Amino acid sequence: MKRMMLSLLMAMAVSCAYAQGDKVNKIIVGFPPGQATDQVARLLAQQLSRELNENFIVENRPGQGGSVALAALARSEPDGNTMVLAALASLVVNPHLYKNVGYATLSDFELVSLVADLPMLLVVNPEVPVQSYSELVSYAKAHPGKLNYASSGNGTLSHLGMEELKRHTGTQIAHIPYSGSARSMMDVVGGGVQVAIDTVAATQSQIRGGKLRLLATTYSERLPAFPDTPTVAELGVKDFRLSAWLGIIMPKGTPPARVAELNAAALKVVQSPEVQSKYAALGAVPRTMSTPQFRAFVEAEYKRWGEGVRQAALKVD
Repeated sequence: MKRMMLSLLMAMAVSCAYAQGDKVNKIIVGFPPGQATDQVARLLAQQLSRELNENFIVENRPGQGGSVALAALARSEPDGNTMVLAALASLVVNPHLYKNVGYATLSDFELVSLVADLPMLLVVNPEVPVQSYSELVSYAKAHPGKLNYASSGNGTLSHLGMEELKRHTGTQIAHIPYSGSARSMMDVVGGGVQVAIDTVAATQSQIRGGKLRLLATTYSERLPAFPDTPTVAELGVKDFRLSAWLGIIMPKGTPPARVAELNAAALKVVQSPEVQSKYAALGAVPRTMSTPQFRAFVEAEYKRWGEGVRQAALKVD
């Protein structure tokens, strides 16, 4: 009984401290400044500061495809003011890909809320003699090994997604990994590599400028920015979906009241017209879940991408 009373008093103290607005909350991002995840984090920090009358700052800790940030979070005190805006790859791909990431996704974190999808686009260099997704598949089958595709790195979603698409279509397209989307897109635009799957943020300006040809989206539905472009699922690869989703996570043991408070605040700000408008400019799609829904979602994604890594026979030391 005394232990229960002590826990209750601690939770109340945490809530009171946050209400006073004297805490600095850190949103850690596992990628360099300027990338899509970082931009979403900075937008959320601004909006959460306003919504909760607290201070939110972004701290960049890049490395190991986002896993350096998650490893640091797993070692952090569950004080209620430390969190990571975690990307799909670091949370549900890297633990299967690397020998040691320093955390266990399903046991080391409180999964607060999903906050965004970053849809992916299938693009080719305009010199490739295809005008549609079906023509690309036919061309790749007629010329096995002639085409290369770029990814933003081994084990990234741009890599695993293309490998999954190759399995579905029975095509042979060689993988050329890069260190980030900027460099990979530069080579696709230049023609050194012919094909890529990457985010709207990484490809949109080159598509608009005629330097990349858009063939399909890999999202579950058509995108408002490209309403005339069909999804891969529409084109025959049933249930194919690919989106670099982002979610807020905190250290295991963070007070439940704080997790619930941040979930409610995240849902409110993401659904606001201001954030939705800014998301659209970043090529992001608002997507929210309750805490139990987010946990169930991550568990399913962890299983899905673990199988994807095994099928692709991928390992990174």
